[in-house]
Amino acid sequence: METLRYGTHPDQVVDVTLPPGTTRPPLVVLLHGGFWRVAYDRAHLGAVVDALTAEGLAVANVEYRRVGGGGGWPSTFTDVAAAIDAVQVALADRVDLGSVAYVGHSAGGHLALWAAVRNQLPAGAPGRTGRAPLVRAVVALAPAADLAAVDRLGLSDGVVRELLGGSPTAVPDRFAATDPAAIGSPAATTVVVHGPLDDVVPIEVARSYCDRAGVSLVEVPGIGHFELIEPASAAWPVVLAVLRDVMG
Repeated sequence: METLRYGTHPDQVVDVTLPPGTTRPPLVVLLHGGFWRVAYDRAHLGAVVDALTAEGLAVANVEYRRVGGGGGWPSTFTDVAAAIDAVQVALADRVDLGSVAYVGHSAGGHLALWAAVRNQLPAGAPGRTGRAPLVRAVVALAPAADLAAVDRLGLSDGVVRELLGGSPTAVPDRFAATDPAAIGSPAATTVVVHGPLDDVVPIEVARSYCDRAGVSLVEVPGIGHFELIEPASAAWPVVLAVLRDVMG
C-alpha cells in the first residue's frame, strides 16, 4: 500500500493498493461511510480493500474532510473531487483508466453517486467538472442517496443539515449541488445494492433515489446496513457479482 496526498490537510489522503502480479488492473475508487462525520474514517474498509485486491482489482481508498473535522459544505465535496482527479493522474500508467468504478457505502455511496455526475452540477458548484468523469460504473452500497429524504427522516440526528449548513428551504442551492436524486442520472452504469433490514439508512432512501434517477436497485433479502461491507457475510458475493457485471 502507498498513500497519495492531494492536499495539505491530514485527511486529504488516499491509500492505494495494487494487486500483486497484475499489469494495469481495473481500478476501484472506494469511498467510506459514517454519515460524513469525523468519527468514522477509511480504516474500517480495510477488509473490503483486501477482498477487492484479492479479486485482482486496484483500490484507491479515499479519505476526505468530514463534519466535525473541517468538512461539510463545501470541503467534503471539493476533497472527493480532488482526490479522484489526483488518483487518476497518479495511477494513469499503472491501472486501466478505461475500467474505473466508484464504490461507496452509506454516506460514501452518496459521494460515489455525486462524483459520477460532477459534470451535471450547477455552474459554480464545488467539484463541478466540464466533462463527464472518467468512470465506467458506480456501485452504491446502502447509500444515503437522496439527501432530501435523509433529511426528512432525520437520520443521524439531522446530519444532512450539519453537512450542508441548513435545511432544503434554507440552502436550496446546496442541496441542488449535492443531492444525487436531484441532479440526474449518471452516464456510467450504476447499481444500488441495499438490504431491506437496514435500520441505519432505510431502503426507502434507495428506492426513492433509484425511482428518480432511473438506475437499478438490487435488494438483498435478510440483509441490513453493514453486511454489505463485510466480506465474510452472505451479502458479499452479491456485491462482487454486481461489481463484476458492471465492470465487464
